[in-house]
Amino acid sequence: MTEKIKVNGEIRLDQFLKWAKVTGSGGQSKILIQSCMVKVNHEVETRRGKMLKANDLVEVEGVGSFLVVM
Repeated sequence: MTEKIKVNGEIRLDQFLKWAKVTGSGGQSKILIQSCMVKVNHEVETRRGKMLKANDLVEVEGVGSFLVVM
């Protein structure tokens, strides 16, 4: 099941992972992203500065999927 996460405006991928409570810090987000465990719109994303927008789907291996809602 995909969880909807509401954000205010565009947000960076690493910040989004903290906002969605997937990680507890930016450092943890960085490690998760660089370990190829995060997909954005079904494609592996290794850039932690990737800007997310409304309706982007973020999938985290072993955790779940999250839809960006504004």
